[in-house]
Amino acid sequence: MTLSYTDARQKVVEVAGTIERPLRREPIEIEPSFGRILAEPVLSDRDYPPFDRSTRDGFAVKAADGSAPGARLECIGELRAGGVFEGALGPGQCIEIMTGASVPRGADAVAMIEHARRDGRMITLDRAVTSGDHIVPRGSEARAGMVLVAARARLGYAEMALAAQAGITRFDVFAPPSVAILSTGDEVVDARMSPGPLQVRNSNGISIEVLARTAGAEPIQLGNAPDEIAILRKKIEVGLDADILVLSGGVSMGKYDLVEQVLADLGAKFHFTGVAIRPGRPAVFATCRNKLVFGLPGNPVSTMVTFELFVLPAIDVSSGAPARPVPIFRAKLATPVREKGDMVHFLPARIEWEGRQACVTQLPWQGSGDVVALALANGFLVIGPERPEVLAGEWVDVLPRRGAL
Repeated sequence: MTLSYTDARQKVVEVAGTIERPLRREPIEIEPSFGRILAEPVLSDRDYPPFDRSTRDGFAVKAADGSAPGARLECIGELRAGGVFEGALGPGQCIEIMTGASVPRGADAVAMIEHARRDGRMITLDRAVTSGDHIVPRGSEARAGMVLVAARARLGYAEMALAAQAGITRFDVFAPPSVAILSTGDEVVDARMSPGPLQVRNSNGISIEVLARTAGAEPIQLGNAPDEIAILRKKIEVGLDADILVLSGGVSMGKYDLVEQVLADLGAKFHFTGVAIRPGRPAVFATCRNKLVFGLPGNPVSTMVTFELFVLPAIDVSSGAPARPVPIFRAKLATPVREKGDMVHFLPARIEWEGRQACVTQLPWQGSGDVVALALANGFLVIGPERPEVLAGEWVDVLPRRGAL
């Protein structure tokens, strides 16, 4: 039941795709729609651009008149963006034109202003022009009726700008999946409380809520359950009313790690009960009562790593969208790293750029409970078991910390 993190992630995507969750549509105005999943395509209302558009400041010309350097043309007018030129360009004539303006009839090229000299009404072209120079033809970006943004696309600023360009300022999106959040442990108290000498505040509840909300879900806080089967069972049953239940803590091998036992008693089907990563090895994924259930390790760094790897794709699929890939990229290692074992390590790290090259440095940390190190990190250095020792200057994988880069 222990999988590689890539196999575990794929299992989450496959299982989430089998859960029957009605995708409820709801109308929304464009301004608050960022990050939502589009339930209907956005169509182009007309050709874009709607006219032949100049991409430079300069002079609209007939290419045949400017086929050689030194051509002299008579400037008969001016066109700014949004302006109209009545009539058509004749032989030996040109019109001064601004970026974004509609190319006048008779012109088929724009000579850049940097390559022209003016003497009263006469313009001398220092460079030859060819047909189509610095003109975007009508409809070359999109045709009327064309799909600009497909259904099930996630709305980012570019997609929202496209919709606004087409005059679509209200559309249907899918209602976000609900994510119930439950921490566990006798030692955990509310973040607003003063803890006893052997207690800790519930930081996981805060981080999971933020991660769920930024992933596009609607978080539901269930607080904390002590290490008592009856209370834990009752809270888990409440959590199963949500689309996804995320528990933190209670999934290790200790005497009072009760999450798997309670889930089994409730009839859960376990898809994995461990992942070959550190931190995060005890992560659990199950389905129970047609809902997705994640048991994440209770140490905060483990919680955040396993949420990124496994809960995030479940939220994507439950939202009606494809699962986003893990955004791992390559960087050069600044200082050597030594990690033994048969796990993939996700180590808090600092990613910096030297010119255009990413460099990464492992941060000192005190294990998966070290939130201080996590806050200093803007990513994770990913080291596999096949490379127990990595030298400075070698290329390595890094995973950015969500929202930190």
